[in-house]
Amino acid sequence: MTKASDLFIECLEAEGCEYVFGIPGEENLDFLDSLSRSKKIQLVLTRHEQGAGFMASVYGRLTGKTGVCVSTLGPGATNFTTAAAYAQLGGMPMLMVTGQKPVKKSKQGRFQILDVVEMMGPITKYSTQIVAGDNIPSRVREAYRIAEEEKPGAVHIELPEDIADENTEEKPIPKSAVRRPVPEDKSIIQALEKIHAAKSPILVIGAGGNRKLTSKMLEKFIEKTGIPFVTTQLGKGVVDERHPLFMGCAALSAGDYVHRAIEAADLIINIGHDVIEKPPFFMKQGGAEVIHVSYNTAEVDPVYFPQIEVIGDIGNAVWQLKNGVKKEEEAEWDFSRMMEVKKHHDAQILEGVGDMRFPIYPQHAVSVIREAMPDDGMICLDNGVYKIWFARNYLARKPNTVLLDNALATMGAGLPSAMAARLVYPDRKVMAICGDGGFMMNSQELETAVRLKMNLAVLILNDNSYGMIRWKQANMGFKDWGLQYGNPDFVKYVESYGGIGHRVGSAEELPKIIETALSTPGVHLIDCPVDYAENDQILNIDIKKRSAAV
Repeated sequence: MTKASDLFIECLEAEGCEYVFGIPGEENLDFLDSLSRSKKIQLVLTRHEQGAGFMASVYGRLTGKTGVCVSTLGPGATNFTTAAAYAQLGGMPMLMVTGQKPVKKSKQGRFQILDVVEMMGPITKYSTQIVAGDNIPSRVREAYRIAEEEKPGAVHIELPEDIADENTEEKPIPKSAVRRPVPEDKSIIQALEKIHAAKSPILVIGAGGNRKLTSKMLEKFIEKTGIPFVTTQLGKGVVDERHPLFMGCAALSAGDYVHRAIEAADLIINIGHDVIEKPPFFMKQGGAEVIHVSYNTAEVDPVYFPQIEVIGDIGNAVWQLKNGVKKEEEAEWDFSRMMEVKKHHDAQILEGVGDMRFPIYPQHAVSVIREAMPDDGMICLDNGVYKIWFARNYLARKPNTVLLDNALATMGAGLPSAMAARLVYPDRKVMAICGDGGFMMNSQELETAVRLKMNLAVLILNDNSYGMIRWKQANMGFKDWGLQYGNPDFVKYVESYGGIGHRVGSAEELPKIIETALSTPGVHLIDCPVDYAENDQILNIDIKKRSAAV
């Protein structure tokens, strides 16, 4: 006989679980005791359940394996909801394990009890309560299967206290060998006919294209055909953005140079489109036709109705298309208009790079960080107006080296994301880039990072306000009101946790401080004042006017 909580841990081990992030409570003590004896799984004790959920989500994004987090019932479980939505919308496999009072005989009435399974239902792919120890293997295996199946997302298992204490004779269910379905030959042939008949096709790489193997296949397809490409924010880095055929990232919703490049196409090859992202183009009757290449069929939308769908494993689809497509010199495509737009795009990206004003100009900050980071270095963004600057101006060189959230677009995920990246890639340079507002939402995880002896850089772009909303406020013609606040002394703050603080006093100091933070052991926090005064003029007015004139 095996104790049910021991069996649960055995099932996690059988799935390859490496970490359990979170804060156990009274109702998880059997689970915690069983976890203490695991030789394969490390507990990462966090300071808030939301941070644990973000870490588990990003672990899932980076590895393709389900990240696991644990909380108690009631308030612990409700603190998971933002992270659940973050994983669900962002396509990251993540399993939440929550505790519950005994379900067979409770002596505490309704104290702390919520219907967590029902609560999690709308924001997960799967939510269930374990009602008997014998059910643990099948429920854990099912949760993992659903979490990792395209589109990946969040799942939830509730393990009541009395069920965890049961005895059972069941064993873990081994994973089956599964290969994704490949696209039908006819769909590949139809897509190739469209591509060969087009005058000026373009590739749009979205969130679904950001998976293992897809990157290499897309690079080979682009090299063979010479077809230009653009990315969405969640598609950044799938193909090296220093490539001469990179037309830009759709950081703004409309009116940017990248949109001019897409408008020059008569055929859009849309790789991994996900309606969770703002669409970088809008279809219209009689306009450019679209080939939808994805794991799933296209969701019906008034502005998205592709003419051909290639459904199945994306990497295999691109490989098949690459094998059948004409070489650049054999086709009669004309990309001159796109390349003209690219010249203006690339020139605009360089503007402000050498601007040495203080507080720091955002374009200059982006260029200094890009210069400091190696090809495989990882920047993990929180949510704020600076996300637009990094999406537009920071050229990603490898997949998943720019972790940003363009799905739920939540604040508070930057620091936990960087901590998960550090665990997955201990030899890479990792930097969290946060606004002061987003940083303070999970700043307590600095203690976790220090306790785990992480080498981590955290850059705070400090404008003493909710800068993204101020930018929108200005854009909509409202007066500047209600969005400014005070901050702690960030240098003293990180030092109080045992970290190392740096304060940027001039643009000239920034490169050296960043280099020190990236190359010196410990948790480094950089307080960097930033000047967003020109955001509205540049992002809302100048770019739209200048790109329209190209």
